[in-house]
Amino acid sequence: DGVTEVLAHRRDSLQDKFVEVPCSEDYDSHKRFEGCTPRKCGRGVTDAVITREEAERIRRIAERGLSLGGSDGGASILDLHSGALSLGKHFVNLYRYFGDKIQDIFTEEDFALYRDVRQRIQQRIAQAFGISSASMYLTKPTFFSRINNTEAKTTHDEYWHPHVDKVTYGSFDYTSLLYLSDYTEDFGGGRFVFMDTGSNKTIEPRAGRVSFFTSGSENLHRVEKVHWGTRYAITISFTCNPDHGIGDPVLT
Repeated sequence: DGVTEVLAHRRDSLQDKFVEVPCSEDYDSHKRFEGCTPRKCGRGVTDAVITREEAERIRRIAERGLSLGGSDGGASILDLHSGALSLGKHFVNLYRYFGDKIQDIFTEEDFALYRDVRQRIQQRIAQAFGISSASMYLTKPTFFSRINNTEAKTTHDEYWHPHVDKVTYGSFDYTSLLYLSDYTEDFGGGRFVFMDTGSNKTIEPRAGRVSFFTSGSENLHRVEKVHWGTRYAITISFTCNPDHGIGDPVLT
């Protein structure tokens, strides 16, 4: 698929890998927040922030939530913040749809783990880019994804198109992905690909691996089509603009 360099093989156990790339001009058309808006851009991968056991526990949260719905096509999402859940060709609000029954699906411990994992990823990103973690705010959409090889039924199922997060979602400044399953063990295809001029660079998912990057055009990317099995991940996104910040999900 034109991949010329693998940044992270599934079998690698990476402490920290960081590649700096020149920043695009995308940030210039948005309000700048000193000490947070990227001046240093790039992409990183680490297997040292979240354990495999924690990733398995997080995946079980995703599996329980997504078992309540699921897209007719190959890509299903669950957003614990907004309650958005794929159902057939549409989305429902998990919290409104299931009401009090939600307490039977998720526990306070689930949400505490989710919060803890999010905080550790936020701190790791801040450290890599030399900014204060307090100047970063969680932003939407932040969501679980479950991808299999079912044929796409709507545009929401077409996850494989190249895109730039800051263009798609103006609030994004830093994007992260926590992988919850293993490339070649749990699924085939589905690698994450940075599309650089003249070469592509890929990350092979493994449970507990975190990849993160500045959200501008310097990190044009796509996900390969999943050929078999099921790929689970969670996208956790951050903004420098407090007006676009959201809170951690709460089990009410």
